[in-house]
Amino acid sequence: MKMLWLAFVIGAALSWGSYVPLLHEGQKELGGGKPPKGPLRAFICVGVAYCITAVLIPGIFLWGTGAEETTFNVRGTTFATIAGAMGAAGALCIIFAMKNGGTPMYVPPLVFAGAPIVNAIVSMAWHPPAKSPGILFFVGLVMAAVGAGLVLYSKARAESPAKATATAPAETPASSH
Repeated sequence: MKMLWLAFVIGAALSWGSYVPLLHEGQKELGGGKPPKGPLRAFICVGVAYCITAVLIPGIFLWGTGAEETTFNVRGTTFATIAGAMGAAGALCIIFAMKNGGTPMYVPPLVFAGAPIVNAIVSMAWHPPAKSPGILFFVGLVMAAVGAGLVLYSKARAESPAKATATAPAETPASSH
């Protein structure tokens, strides 16, 4: 039970790691086979899933089991609601990234490399640790930034007109018919 939290970390990584490819497929199907035509319909489906997963299930659990005190206070409710809005805004940003040319191959690595960096900065500013996390923590953040840079570099190279011209087969008289 001491490492149970790690199982939930793995669950979140598996869930969020599958999110964009599944969302892309939903956008494609809801857009008549063309992903850019179905993103807002897909986001409505995401909202329904959030409602079921994040409102109904915990609500039933809290109401039915009494396992947790159900008192809400203004400060906690405010911050938790803002957090939910940030999560939904992030999901909406992914929707628009995909709608405007992003693909499941590039969007998630950039999002999931950038988010931990932002999280570390915000967390350390808001709740400074009693002891510095150490050099390896900061090396990890730099590696995440380098990883995001390499993903962008790879995308730019893949879309480079020079590369497309260099790899395109030359047209021959026989193939021009």
